[in-house]
Amino acid sequence: MNFINYILENKEEIIAVASSVVALASLVAALTPTPKDDSWVGKAYKIVDWLALNVGKAKDKPAE
Repeated sequence: MNFINYILENKEEIIAVASSVVALASLVAALTPTPKDDSWVGKAYKIVDWLALNVGKAKDKPAE
């Protein structure tokens, strides 16, 4: 119950942090070219894409 109470008491801060993470990840994803999936940069980019909520048709196609 302590965890639920913490969330309820700090919901504004949690929403602000989550919104900031999505905004920053969206900025990084928009400003960087999509790398190939087989490199470590490509794997890190997948995480950034996920944090930016880039799914479905919002995703870039990988660079050739």
